[in-house]
Amino acid sequence: MRKLLIAILLAGCPSSGDHEEYPSYQECFDDHHTHEAYPVQESIVICCLEHPIAGMHQPVCGSTAAECEAYLTTNLSATSASGTDRMVACTDYITQKGM
Repeated sequence: MRKLLIAILLAGCPSSGDHEEYPSYQECFDDHHTHEAYPVQESIVICCLEHPIAGMHQPVCGSTAAECEAYLTTNLSATSASGTDRMVACTDYITQKGM
């Protein structure tokens, strides 16, 4: 179910290569979560999978869930997502990245 939801959410994004670049991960998250009203976990996954961040192309969130969580700890405000949200989102990110 979660994979289907992510696929549906990502279907609205431009095709590969046309994704908006953000100067920071926080700005990407804020755009998707605050302005576009995606849930916290989906916003995290979308930014990890779909957008270049500060000139870095994917995978900005790393190649393991632990790397993803470490990246988010450094690049996403603690008030933006709980530890549980980050853990679940990173697990989803790794699953989606492998597809």
